[in-house]
Amino acid sequence: MKAIKYSGLVIFLVGFGIFTSAVFFGYFNFTKQELDSYIIEKGYKSERLKEELKKSIVTDKKLSIFEFSSKVRAAFENSNNYHNELISKYNSEKNWDKKSEQFQYTVFGKPHSLSYDLAKKAGKGFFKEEPKLAWWLTFGLGIFGALFFILPNISLLGKPGIKNDGIYFESSTNRGWIAWLVLVYLVVFYLLLYFMPDYVVNWTFIFDPISNVLNGGNASQWFVYGFLYCVIMILMGIRMYIKYRNNKYQIVRTTSVLFFQIVFAFLIPEIMTSLNMPGYDFKSAFPLDYDFFFEWNIKSLQSSGAIGVFILVWGIILTLIIVPVMVYFFGKRWYCSWVCGCGGLAETLGDPYRQHSDKSLNAWKFERWLIHSVLLFSLLMTIVTLYCYFSGTSSFLGIKSQWIKDAYSFLIGAWFAGVIGTGFYPIFGNRVWCRFGCPLAAYLGFVQRFKSRFRITTNGGQCISCGNCSTYCEQGIDVRAYAQKGENIVRSSCVGCGICSAVCPRGVLKLENGPEKGRFNPTEILLGNDIDLIKLLNNQ
Repeated sequence: MKAIKYSGLVIFLVGFGIFTSAVFFGYFNFTKQELDSYIIEKGYKSERLKEELKKSIVTDKKLSIFEFSSKVRAAFENSNNYHNELISKYNSEKNWDKKSEQFQYTVFGKPHSLSYDLAKKAGKGFFKEEPKLAWWLTFGLGIFGALFFILPNISLLGKPGIKNDGIYFESSTNRGWIAWLVLVYLVVFYLLLYFMPDYVVNWTFIFDPISNVLNGGNASQWFVYGFLYCVIMILMGIRMYIKYRNNKYQIVRTTSVLFFQIVFAFLIPEIMTSLNMPGYDFKSAFPLDYDFFFEWNIKSLQSSGAIGVFILVWGIILTLIIVPVMVYFFGKRWYCSWVCGCGGLAETLGDPYRQHSDKSLNAWKFERWLIHSVLLFSLLMTIVTLYCYFSGTSSFLGIKSQWIKDAYSFLIGAWFAGVIGTGFYPIFGNRVWCRFGCPLAAYLGFVQRFKSRFRITTNGGQCISCGNCSTYCEQGIDVRAYAQKGENIVRSSCVGCGICSAVCPRGVLKLENGPEKGRFNPTEILLGNDIDLIKLLNNQ
Protein backbone atom coordinates (compact mmCIF):
# COMPACT_ATOMS: atom_id res chain seq x y z
CA MET A 1 0.00 0.00 0.00
CA LYS A 2 2.84 2.36 0.78
CA ALA A 3 4.26 1.71 -2.70
CA ILE A 4 0.91 2.69 -4.27
CA LYS A 5 0.73 5.74 -2.02
CA TYR A 6 4.16 7.05 -2.99
CA SER A 7 3.64 6.16 -6.66
CA GLY A 8 0.53 8.35 -6.48
CA LEU A 9 2.61 11.15 -5.02
CA VAL A 10 5.02 10.93 -7.95
CA ILE A 11 2.19 10.94 -10.51
CA PHE A 12 0.59 13.93 -8.77
CA LEU A 13 3.85 15.88 -8.74
CA VAL A 14 4.32 15.23 -12.48
CA GLY A 15 0.84 16.58 -13.29
CA PHE A 16 1.32 19.44 -10.86
CA GLY A 17 4.69 20.28 -12.41
CA ILE A 18 3.28 20.34 -15.96
CA PHE A 19 0.40 22.55 -14.81
CA THR A 20 2.75 25.00 -13.11
CA SER A 21 5.24 25.08 -15.98
CA ALA A 22 2.44 25.82 -18.48
CA VAL A 23 2.96 29.48 -17.60
CA PHE A 24 6.28 29.43 -19.46
CA PHE A 25 5.14 27.67 -22.65
CA GLY A 26 3.50 28.90 -25.85
CA TYR A 27 4.00 32.14 -27.73
CA PHE A 28 1.95 35.23 -28.50
CA ASN A 29 1.70 37.67 -31.41
CA PHE A 30 -0.85 39.39 -33.63
CA THR A 31 -1.34 40.01 -37.30
CA LYS A 32 -2.53 43.46 -38.36
CA GLN A 33 -5.94 42.06 -39.32
CA GLU A 34 -6.36 40.29 -35.95
CA LEU A 35 -5.51 43.45 -34.04
CA ASP A 36 -7.84 45.63 -36.14
CA SER A 37 -10.65 43.15 -35.53
CA TYR A 38 -9.98 43.21 -31.78
CA ILE A 39 -9.95 47.03 -31.65
CA ILE A 40 -13.30 47.17 -33.45
CA GLU A 41 -14.75 44.44 -31.22
CA LYS A 42 -13.80 46.31 -28.05
CA GLY A 43 -14.79 49.71 -29.41
CA TYR A 44 -11.50 51.43 -28.62
CA LYS A 45 -11.39 54.86 -30.29
CA SER A 46 -7.82 55.85 -29.58
CA GLU A 47 -5.63 55.84 -32.66
CA ARG A 48 -2.63 56.28 -30.39
CA LEU A 49 -3.43 52.99 -28.61
CA LYS A 50 -3.88 51.26 -31.94
CA GLU A 51 -0.52 52.48 -33.20
CA GLU A 52 1.26 51.61 -29.95
CA LEU A 53 -0.10 48.05 -30.06
CA LYS A 54 0.82 47.66 -33.73
CA LYS A 55 4.40 48.65 -33.00
CA SER A 56 4.71 46.25 -30.09
CA ILE A 57 2.72 43.04 -30.71
CA VAL A 58 2.08 42.91 -34.49
CA THR A 59 5.17 40.88 -35.27
CA ASP A 60 6.47 37.58 -36.58
CA LYS A 61 8.52 37.15 -33.43
CA LYS A 62 7.27 34.50 -31.02
CA LEU A 63 6.83 36.47 -27.81
CA SER A 64 6.66 34.80 -24.41
CA ILE A 65 3.74 35.80 -22.22
CA PHE A 66 6.05 37.97 -20.14
CA GLU A 67 7.37 39.82 -23.22
CA PHE A 68 3.87 40.11 -24.64
CA SER A 69 2.44 41.44 -21.38
CA SER A 70 5.24 43.95 -20.96
CA LYS A 71 4.69 45.36 -24.46
CA VAL A 72 0.90 45.58 -24.06
CA ARG A 73 1.17 47.30 -20.68
CA ALA A 74 3.70 49.77 -22.11
CA ALA A 75 1.31 50.54 -25.00
CA PHE A 76 -1.54 51.00 -22.51
CA GLU A 77 0.47 53.42 -20.38
CA ASN A 78 1.87 55.38 -23.34
CA SER A 79 -1.57 55.82 -24.89
CA ASN A 80 -3.22 56.94 -21.67
CA ASN A 81 -0.34 59.26 -20.78
CA TYR A 82 -0.63 60.89 -24.21
CA HIS A 83 -4.37 61.54 -23.80
CA ASN A 84 -4.00 62.63 -20.16
CA GLU A 85 -1.45 65.25 -21.21
CA LEU A 86 -3.92 66.55 -23.79
CA ILE A 87 -6.66 66.63 -21.16
CA SER A 88 -4.41 68.71 -18.88
CA LYS A 89 -3.49 71.01 -21.79
CA TYR A 90 -7.09 71.64 -22.83
CA ASN A 91 -8.10 72.06 -19.22
CA SER A 92 -5.56 74.85 -18.73
CA GLU A 93 -6.77 76.42 -21.98
CA LYS A 94 -10.38 76.03 -20.80
CA ASN A 95 -11.18 74.29 -24.06
CA TRP A 96 -13.92 72.13 -22.61
CA ASP A 97 -15.01 70.56 -25.90
CA LYS A 98 -11.53 69.29 -26.70
CA LYS A 99 -11.04 68.14 -23.12
CA SER A 100 -14.28 66.17 -23.18
CA GLU A 101 -13.34 64.63 -26.51
CA GLN A 102 -10.10 63.22 -25.08
CA PHE A 103 -11.87 61.29 -22.33
CA GLN A 104 -13.40 58.92 -24.88
CA TYR A 105 -9.92 57.97 -26.05
CA THR A 106 -8.74 57.00 -22.55
CA VAL A 107 -8.68 53.26 -21.90
CA PHE A 108 -10.10 52.41 -18.50
CA GLY A 109 -9.33 49.28 -16.53
CA LYS A 110 -6.08 47.60 -15.57
CA PRO A 111 -3.09 47.05 -17.88
CA HIS A 112 -2.88 43.36 -17.00
CA SER A 113 -6.57 42.93 -17.85
CA LEU A 114 -6.01 44.36 -21.34
CA SER A 115 -2.95 42.15 -21.69
CA TYR A 116 -5.02 39.11 -20.67
CA ASP A 117 -7.75 39.85 -23.24
CA LEU A 118 -5.18 40.24 -25.98
CA ALA A 119 -3.22 37.16 -24.91
CA LYS A 120 -6.42 35.11 -24.99
CA LYS A 121 -6.76 36.06 -28.67
CA ALA A 122 -3.09 35.88 -29.58
CA GLY A 123 -2.04 32.66 -27.83
CA LYS A 124 -0.46 29.83 -29.80
CA GLY A 125 1.24 26.60 -28.93
CA PHE A 126 0.48 23.23 -27.34
CA PHE A 127 -1.87 24.38 -24.57
CA LYS A 128 -3.93 26.44 -26.99
CA GLU A 129 -4.01 23.86 -29.80
CA GLU A 130 -4.32 20.65 -27.73
CA PRO A 131 -6.37 21.64 -24.67
CA LYS A 132 -7.89 18.17 -24.08
CA LEU A 133 -4.52 16.44 -24.04
CA ALA A 134 -3.13 19.25 -21.90
CA TRP A 135 -5.97 18.72 -19.41
CA TRP A 136 -5.16 15.03 -19.05
CA LEU A 137 -1.46 15.77 -18.62
CA THR A 138 -2.18 18.27 -15.85
CA PHE A 139 -5.49 17.73 -14.07
CA GLY A 140 -5.84 14.13 -15.19
CA LEU A 141 -2.47 13.09 -13.78
CA GLY A 142 -3.00 15.27 -10.71
CA ILE A 143 -6.38 13.71 -9.91
CA PHE A 144 -5.24 10.11 -10.42
CA GLY A 145 -2.06 10.73 -8.47
CA ALA A 146 -3.95 12.31 -5.58
CA LEU A 147 -6.40 9.38 -5.47
CA PHE A 148 -3.55 6.85 -5.45
CA PHE A 149 -1.99 8.80 -2.59
CA ILE A 150 -5.18 9.16 -0.54
CA LEU A 151 -7.07 5.86 -1.01
CA PRO A 152 -4.42 3.56 0.57
CA ASN A 153 -5.15 5.35 3.86
CA ILE A 154 -8.22 3.11 4.16
CA SER A 155 -5.81 0.31 4.97
CA LEU A 156 -2.84 2.23 6.35
CA LEU A 157 -4.85 4.09 8.99
CA GLY A 158 -6.04 0.78 10.42
CA LYS A 159 -9.29 0.48 12.35
CA PRO A 160 -11.82 3.34 12.06
CA GLY A 161 -10.97 6.19 14.37
CA ILE A 162 -9.46 9.63 13.98
CA LYS A 163 -5.69 9.45 13.93
CA ASN A 164 -3.31 12.39 13.93
CA ASP A 165 -0.21 10.34 14.68
CA GLY A 166 3.03 12.05 13.75
CA ILE A 167 1.38 15.28 12.61
CA TYR A 168 4.02 17.37 14.39
CA PHE A 169 6.85 15.29 12.94
CA GLU A 170 6.13 15.96 9.27
CA SER A 171 7.45 19.01 7.44
CA SER A 172 4.14 19.44 5.65
CA THR A 173 2.12 19.79 8.86
CA ASN A 174 4.51 21.20 11.47
CA ARG A 175 5.37 24.50 9.80
CA GLY A 176 8.42 22.87 8.21
CA TRP A 177 9.99 23.58 4.84
CA ILE A 178 7.25 21.79 2.85
CA ALA A 179 4.58 23.89 4.57
CA TRP A 180 6.47 27.07 3.71
CA LEU A 181 6.81 25.97 0.08
CA VAL A 182 3.03 25.38 -0.05
CA LEU A 183 2.44 28.84 1.45
CA VAL A 184 4.70 30.50 -1.14
CA TYR A 185 3.01 28.63 -3.99
CA LEU A 186 -0.51 29.48 -2.82
CA VAL A 187 0.36 33.14 -2.29
CA VAL A 188 1.96 33.43 -5.75
CA PHE A 189 -1.04 31.61 -7.27
CA TYR A 190 -3.50 34.09 -5.80
CA LEU A 191 -1.35 37.09 -6.71
CA LEU A 192 -1.28 35.95 -10.34
CA LEU A 193 -4.98 35.11 -10.36
CA TYR A 194 -6.12 38.44 -8.93
CA PHE A 195 -3.58 40.91 -10.25
CA MET A 196 -1.71 39.36 -13.22
CA PRO A 197 -4.12 36.99 -14.98
CA ASP A 198 -2.33 37.39 -18.32
CA TYR A 199 0.61 35.39 -16.95
CA VAL A 200 -1.61 32.32 -16.45
CA VAL A 201 -3.58 32.57 -19.69
CA ASN A 202 -2.26 29.13 -20.74
CA TRP A 203 -4.22 27.66 -17.84
CA THR A 204 -7.42 29.06 -19.30
CA PHE A 205 -6.73 27.41 -22.68
CA ILE A 206 -6.80 24.01 -20.95
CA PHE A 207 -10.35 24.63 -19.78
CA ASP A 208 -11.83 26.22 -22.90
CA PRO A 209 -13.60 22.97 -24.01
CA ILE A 210 -15.17 22.45 -20.56
CA SER A 211 -16.18 26.10 -20.29
CA ASN A 212 -17.77 26.02 -23.75
CA VAL A 213 -19.92 23.07 -22.69
CA LEU A 214 -21.05 24.68 -19.42
CA ASN A 215 -21.51 28.34 -20.31
CA GLY A 216 -21.03 28.61 -24.06
CA GLY A 217 -17.84 30.68 -23.86
CA ASN A 218 -14.11 30.33 -23.37
CA ALA A 219 -12.68 29.94 -19.90
CA SER A 220 -11.63 32.91 -17.81
CA GLN A 221 -9.16 32.80 -14.94
CA TRP A 222 -12.20 32.65 -12.61
CA PHE A 223 -13.53 29.55 -14.38
CA VAL A 224 -10.14 27.89 -13.87
CA TYR A 225 -10.23 28.88 -10.21
CA GLY A 226 -13.78 27.60 -9.73
CA PHE A 227 -13.02 24.26 -11.37
CA LEU A 228 -9.77 23.88 -9.44
CA TYR A 229 -11.61 24.81 -6.23
CA CYS A 230 -14.16 22.04 -6.77
CA VAL A 231 -11.56 19.41 -7.71
CA ILE A 232 -9.46 20.15 -4.61
CA MET A 233 -12.51 20.02 -2.35
CA ILE A 234 -13.59 16.66 -3.84
CA LEU A 235 -10.14 15.08 -3.49
CA MET A 236 -9.56 16.40 0.01
CA GLY A 237 -13.17 15.55 0.82
CA ILE A 238 -12.38 11.91 0.01
CA ARG A 239 -9.50 12.21 2.47
CA MET A 240 -11.99 13.52 5.05
CA TYR A 241 -14.32 10.57 4.40
CA ILE A 242 -11.48 8.14 5.12
CA LYS A 243 -10.09 9.94 8.16
CA TYR A 244 -13.47 10.61 9.82
CA ARG A 245 -15.27 7.49 8.54
CA ASN A 246 -16.38 6.54 12.06
CA ASN A 247 -18.14 9.89 12.60
CA LYS A 248 -21.48 10.34 10.82
CA TYR A 249 -21.63 14.06 11.56
CA GLN A 250 -18.34 14.69 9.73
CA ILE A 251 -19.38 12.52 6.78
CA VAL A 252 -22.69 14.35 6.31
CA ARG A 253 -21.10 17.76 6.87
CA THR A 254 -18.38 17.10 4.29
CA THR A 255 -20.97 15.89 1.78
CA SER A 256 -23.00 19.05 2.36
CA VAL A 257 -20.18 21.52 1.71
CA LEU A 258 -19.16 19.59 -1.41
CA PHE A 259 -22.72 19.69 -2.75
CA PHE A 260 -23.25 23.41 -2.13
CA GLN A 261 -19.88 24.37 -3.59
CA ILE A 262 -20.07 22.22 -6.72
CA VAL A 263 -23.76 22.73 -7.50
CA PHE A 264 -24.66 26.17 -6.15
CA ALA A 265 -21.35 28.02 -6.39
CA PHE A 266 -20.03 26.53 -9.65
CA LEU A 267 -22.46 24.61 -11.88
CA ILE A 268 -25.65 26.69 -11.47
CA PRO A 269 -23.94 30.08 -12.13
CA GLU A 270 -22.18 28.65 -15.19
CA ILE A 271 -25.42 27.18 -16.57
CA MET A 272 -27.27 30.44 -15.88
CA THR A 273 -24.64 32.31 -17.87
CA SER A 274 -25.13 29.95 -20.82
CA LEU A 275 -28.87 30.78 -20.72
CA ASN A 276 -28.13 34.53 -20.85
CA MET A 277 -29.09 34.96 -17.21
CA PRO A 278 -26.95 36.61 -14.54
CA GLY A 279 -24.69 34.01 -12.97
CA TYR A 280 -25.48 33.98 -9.26
CA ASP A 281 -24.51 31.89 -6.25
CA PHE A 282 -27.85 31.49 -4.45
CA LYS A 283 -26.15 30.53 -1.18
CA SER A 284 -23.91 33.60 -0.99
CA ALA A 285 -25.28 36.15 1.48
CA PHE A 286 -24.31 39.76 2.08
CA PRO A 287 -21.84 40.94 3.38
CA LEU A 288 -19.74 37.98 2.21
CA ASP A 289 -21.15 38.81 -1.22
CA TYR A 290 -19.95 42.36 -0.69
CA ASP A 291 -20.72 43.70 -4.19
CA PHE A 292 -24.37 42.59 -4.13
CA PHE A 293 -25.56 46.18 -3.54
CA PHE A 294 -23.09 47.84 -5.91
CA GLU A 295 -24.70 50.10 -8.53
CA TRP A 296 -23.57 47.97 -11.47
CA ASN A 297 -24.99 44.79 -9.91
CA ILE A 298 -28.36 46.33 -9.03
CA LYS A 299 -28.70 47.79 -12.53
CA SER A 300 -27.66 44.49 -14.10
CA LEU A 301 -30.23 42.54 -12.08
CA GLN A 302 -32.98 45.06 -12.83
CA SER A 303 -32.24 44.85 -16.55
CA SER A 304 -32.32 41.02 -16.48
CA GLY A 305 -36.09 40.87 -16.12
CA ALA A 306 -37.95 38.62 -13.70
CA ILE A 307 -34.96 36.41 -12.84
CA GLY A 308 -32.89 39.49 -11.96
CA VAL A 309 -35.62 40.89 -9.70
CA PHE A 310 -35.99 37.46 -8.07
CA ILE A 311 -32.24 37.31 -7.36
CA LEU A 312 -32.34 40.82 -5.86
CA VAL A 313 -35.28 39.97 -3.59
CA TRP A 314 -33.78 36.57 -2.70
CA GLY A 315 -30.46 38.17 -1.70
CA ILE A 316 -32.23 40.61 0.64
CA ILE A 317 -34.43 37.89 2.20
CA LEU A 318 -31.43 35.56 2.60
CA THR A 319 -29.43 38.22 4.42
CA LEU A 320 -32.12 39.75 6.63
CA ILE A 321 -34.42 36.80 7.37
CA ILE A 322 -33.09 33.36 6.45
CA VAL A 323 -29.58 33.80 7.86
CA PRO A 324 -30.56 35.01 11.38
CA VAL A 325 -33.46 32.53 11.64
CA MET A 326 -31.22 29.60 10.72
CA VAL A 327 -28.53 30.80 13.14
CA TYR A 328 -31.11 30.96 15.91
CA PHE A 329 -32.10 27.32 15.44
CA PHE A 330 -28.78 25.77 14.40
CA GLY A 331 -26.00 28.25 15.14
CA LYS A 332 -23.61 29.67 12.55
CA ARG A 333 -22.56 26.11 11.76
CA TRP A 334 -25.47 25.75 9.33
CA TYR A 335 -23.64 28.15 7.02
CA CYS A 336 -19.97 28.21 7.99
CA SER A 337 -19.59 24.44 8.26
CA TRP A 338 -22.37 23.09 6.03
CA VAL A 339 -22.84 25.55 3.15
CA CYS A 340 -20.04 28.10 2.70
CA GLY A 341 -17.45 27.36 0.03
CA CYS A 342 -14.73 29.21 1.95
CA GLY A 343 -15.45 27.05 4.97
CA GLY A 344 -15.64 23.98 2.75
CA LEU A 345 -12.15 24.60 1.38
CA ALA A 346 -10.88 25.27 4.90
CA GLU A 347 -12.35 21.98 6.13
CA THR A 348 -11.00 19.87 3.28
CA LEU A 349 -7.78 21.38 1.96
CA GLY A 350 -7.09 23.06 5.30
CA ASP A 351 -7.79 20.10 7.60
CA PRO A 352 -4.11 19.03 7.87
CA TYR A 353 -3.26 22.51 9.20
CA ARG A 354 -6.05 23.08 11.72
CA GLN A 355 -3.68 22.56 14.68
CA HIS A 356 -1.83 25.79 13.79
CA SER A 357 -4.68 28.05 14.85
CA ASP A 358 -3.35 30.42 17.53
CA LYS A 359 -5.03 29.90 20.95
CA SER A 360 -3.39 32.84 22.74
CA LEU A 361 -5.31 35.64 24.45
CA ASN A 362 -3.66 38.20 22.15
CA ALA A 363 -4.85 36.29 19.09
CA TRP A 364 -8.41 36.32 20.46
CA LYS A 365 -8.26 40.07 21.12
CA PHE A 366 -6.84 40.70 17.65
CA GLU A 367 -9.54 38.49 16.13
CA ARG A 368 -12.37 40.44 17.79
CA TRP A 369 -10.92 43.81 16.78
CA LEU A 370 -10.14 42.86 13.18
CA ILE A 371 -13.21 40.88 12.13
CA HIS A 372 -15.62 43.46 13.54
CA SER A 373 -13.64 46.23 11.81
CA VAL A 374 -14.09 44.41 8.50
CA LEU A 375 -17.83 44.11 9.19
CA LEU A 376 -18.10 47.84 9.92
CA PHE A 377 -16.05 48.58 6.78
CA SER A 378 -18.43 46.52 4.64
CA LEU A 379 -21.51 48.16 6.18
CA LEU A 380 -20.07 51.65 5.69
CA MET A 381 -19.22 50.84 2.08
CA THR A 382 -22.75 49.56 1.44
CA ILE A 383 -24.40 52.63 3.04
CA VAL A 384 -22.26 54.96 0.91
CA THR A 385 -22.93 52.89 -2.21
CA LEU A 386 -26.70 52.80 -1.75
CA TYR A 387 -26.87 56.50 -0.90
CA CYS A 388 -24.95 57.39 -4.05
CA TYR A 389 -27.11 55.04 -6.12
CA PHE A 390 -30.43 56.50 -4.99
CA SER A 391 -29.26 60.12 -4.84
CA GLY A 392 -27.35 60.10 -8.11
CA THR A 393 -24.21 61.55 -6.48
CA SER A 394 -20.69 60.16 -6.37
CA SER A 395 -19.90 60.77 -2.69
CA PHE A 396 -21.44 60.72 0.78
CA LEU A 397 -20.14 63.09 3.51
CA GLY A 398 -17.01 63.52 1.46
CA ILE A 399 -16.48 59.76 1.04
CA LYS A 400 -16.31 58.80 -2.64
CA SER A 401 -18.30 55.68 -3.44
CA GLN A 402 -15.82 54.36 -5.99
CA TRP A 403 -12.83 54.90 -3.70
CA ILE A 404 -14.29 52.93 -0.80
CA LYS A 405 -15.45 50.13 -3.12
CA ASP A 406 -12.02 49.85 -4.72
CA ALA A 407 -10.34 49.88 -1.31
CA TYR A 408 -12.57 47.12 0.06
CA SER A 409 -12.28 45.01 -3.08
CA PHE A 410 -8.49 45.27 -3.03
CA LEU A 411 -7.80 44.92 0.70
CA ILE A 412 -10.56 42.51 1.75
CA GLY A 413 -11.93 40.88 -1.40
CA ALA A 414 -8.53 40.11 -2.93
CA TRP A 415 -5.78 40.22 -0.30
CA PHE A 416 -7.56 39.05 2.83
CA ALA A 417 -10.05 36.59 1.35
CA GLY A 418 -7.65 35.16 -1.24
CA VAL A 419 -3.94 35.77 -0.78
CA ILE A 420 -3.88 35.67 3.02
CA GLY A 421 -7.06 33.73 3.70
CA THR A 422 -6.00 30.63 1.78
CA GLY A 423 -2.30 31.15 1.20
CA PHE A 424 -1.53 31.18 4.91
CA TYR A 425 -3.22 27.84 5.70
CA PRO A 426 0.03 25.89 6.20
CA ILE A 427 1.42 28.26 8.84
CA PHE A 428 -1.50 30.01 10.56
CA GLY A 429 -4.24 27.39 10.34
CA ASN A 430 -7.14 26.73 8.03
CA ARG A 431 -9.62 29.35 9.19
CA VAL A 432 -7.55 32.50 8.85
CA TRP A 433 -10.18 34.22 6.68
CA CYS A 434 -13.18 32.85 8.55
CA ARG A 435 -11.72 33.77 11.94
CA PHE A 436 -10.19 37.17 11.25
CA GLY A 437 -11.71 38.61 8.08
CA CYS A 438 -15.11 37.28 7.01
CA PRO A 439 -17.82 39.93 7.60
CA LEU A 440 -20.61 37.36 7.30
CA ALA A 441 -18.94 35.24 10.01
CA ALA A 442 -18.93 38.33 12.25
CA TYR A 443 -22.63 38.92 11.53
CA LEU A 444 -23.51 35.28 12.20
CA GLY A 445 -21.37 35.36 15.35
CA PHE A 446 -23.37 38.25 16.83
CA VAL A 447 -26.60 36.31 16.39
CA GLN A 448 -25.12 33.04 17.66
CA ARG A 449 -23.64 34.63 20.77
CA PHE A 450 -26.78 36.41 21.96
CA LYS A 451 -29.77 34.74 20.30
CA SER A 452 -29.30 31.11 19.36
CA ARG A 453 -30.19 27.62 20.57
CA PHE A 454 -26.78 26.24 19.62
CA ARG A 455 -24.14 25.38 22.17
CA ILE A 456 -21.47 22.73 22.82
CA THR A 457 -22.17 21.06 26.13
CA THR A 458 -19.41 19.53 28.21
CA ASN A 459 -19.09 16.86 30.86
CA GLY A 460 -16.27 18.03 33.07
CA GLY A 461 -16.27 14.92 35.20
CA GLN A 462 -15.17 12.83 32.20
CA CYS A 463 -12.44 15.19 30.93
CA ILE A 464 -8.91 13.77 31.16
CA SER A 465 -7.24 17.02 29.99
CA CYS A 466 -5.62 15.41 26.96
CA GLY A 467 -5.95 18.68 25.05
CA ASN A 468 -7.00 17.16 21.72
CA CYS A 469 -10.06 19.44 21.55
CA SER A 470 -8.05 22.64 21.97
CA THR A 471 -5.25 21.50 19.67
CA TYR A 472 -7.56 20.83 16.76
CA CYS A 473 -9.96 23.74 17.23
CA GLU A 474 -9.59 25.70 14.01
CA GLN A 475 -11.11 28.84 15.55
CA GLY A 476 -8.49 29.19 18.29
CA ILE A 477 -10.85 28.36 21.17
CA ASP A 478 -9.32 26.77 24.26
CA VAL A 479 -11.99 24.07 24.39
CA ARG A 480 -10.24 22.16 27.16
CA ALA A 481 -10.64 25.09 29.57
CA TYR A 482 -14.42 24.89 29.10
CA ALA A 483 -14.47 21.11 29.31
CA GLN A 484 -12.51 21.01 32.57
CA LYS A 485 -15.08 23.29 34.20
CA GLY A 486 -18.12 21.61 32.67
CA GLU A 487 -18.99 24.92 31.05
CA ASN A 488 -21.04 25.20 27.86
CA ILE A 489 -19.10 26.57 24.92
CA VAL A 490 -21.02 29.59 23.68
CA ARG A 491 -18.64 31.60 21.49
CA SER A 492 -19.42 33.84 18.55
CA SER A 493 -16.39 32.47 16.69
CA CYS A 494 -17.37 28.78 16.98
CA VAL A 495 -18.40 27.38 13.59
CA GLY A 496 -19.70 24.09 14.97
CA CYS A 497 -17.37 21.95 12.88
CA GLY A 498 -17.56 19.29 15.59
CA ILE A 499 -13.91 18.25 15.34
CA CYS A 500 -13.40 18.91 19.06
CA SER A 501 -16.13 16.37 19.79
CA ALA A 502 -14.81 13.95 17.16
CA VAL A 503 -11.25 13.85 18.59
CA CYS A 504 -12.32 13.61 22.24
CA PRO A 505 -11.49 10.11 23.54
CA ARG A 506 -14.03 10.36 26.38
CA GLY A 507 -17.11 11.78 24.71
CA VAL A 508 -16.99 14.93 26.84
CA LEU A 509 -18.23 17.33 24.16
CA LYS A 510 -21.61 17.33 22.45
CA LEU A 511 -23.08 19.70 19.83
CA GLU A 512 -26.65 20.60 20.79
CA ASN A 513 -29.54 22.79 19.67
CA GLY A 514 -31.48 23.12 22.91
CA PRO A 515 -33.58 25.67 24.75
CA GLU A 516 -32.01 29.06 25.40
CA LYS A 517 -32.49 28.64 29.16
CA GLY A 518 -29.38 27.25 30.75
CA ARG A 519 -27.27 27.99 27.67
CA PHE A 520 -24.89 30.16 29.68
CA ASN A 521 -23.33 28.52 32.74
CA PRO A 522 -20.09 30.48 33.09
CA THR A 523 -18.98 30.12 36.69
CA GLU A 524 -20.02 26.78 38.17
CA ILE A 525 -17.40 24.14 38.80
CA LEU A 526 -18.66 20.59 38.96
CA LEU A 527 -16.11 19.56 41.57
CA GLY A 528 -16.20 20.22 45.35
CA ASN A 529 -18.59 19.85 48.23
CA ASP A 530 -19.98 23.41 48.05
CA ILE A 531 -21.99 22.77 44.85
CA ASP A 532 -25.57 21.53 44.94
CA LEU A 533 -25.51 19.39 41.81
CA ILE A 534 -29.27 18.75 41.82
CA LYS A 535 -29.99 22.47 42.00
CA LEU A 536 -27.45 23.16 39.30
CA LEU A 537 -29.01 20.60 36.96
CA ASN A 538 -32.50 21.93 37.60
CA ASN A 539 -31.38 25.46 36.78
CA GLN A 540 -30.04 24.25 33.48
